[in-house]
Amino acid sequence: MEMLEEPRITRHRLNVDQYRRMGEAGVLEPGVRVELIEGEVIDMAPIGSRHFSMVGRLTRLLVEATGAQAFVSVQQSLRLDRFNEPQPDVAVLQPRDDFYAEALPAGIDALLVIEVAESTVAFDLLTKARLYATHGVPVYWVIDLPAGLLHVHTEPQGDTYGSVVTLRSPGVMSIPGLAGVVIDLAGLL
Repeated sequence: MEMLEEPRITRHRLNVDQYRRMGEAGVLEPGVRVELIEGEVIDMAPIGSRHFSMVGRLTRLLVEATGAQAFVSVQQSLRLDRFNEPQPDVAVLQPRDDFYAEALPAGIDALLVIEVAESTVAFDLLTKARLYATHGVPVYWVIDLPAGLLHVHTEPQGDTYGSVVTLRSPGVMSIPGLAGVVIDLAGLL
């Protein structure tokens, strides 16, 4: 049998404006959980009870700890460039007087981005870590629910993080860019 070569497939990448227009035109059903990654519309995993609880607990801790010093965004868009608009579970953003009414936050606005992973651990640790590092997100956490671990990524360098530390029992963690602001993650995992 003759060996066939895999044909070279050209993908059509959507930009953020096209993606947004799809939503406005009803091409994407209302309430559908998707995000734009590398120009592709990616279905987000359904939110289970453990994921829901973790996001709620983190949100409470972060809002109480940061007060008016930061803007805590929950499951909202972060526009990284013209082909990437992920929706991280939680993002701690630089405060802005307009509360981001004039423009969505970008990577440079983020102090900390958190993904809570139940069924998407590999995607969050590989694809999203590369994406957030590339766009200068200074600190990226992945809460790995199945393994009970916190992966802390710091020092973005190109498309990777210079430091990745995995914690089984995280304790008091500082919030980057906010002097003296800490949250206690003991017992969270």
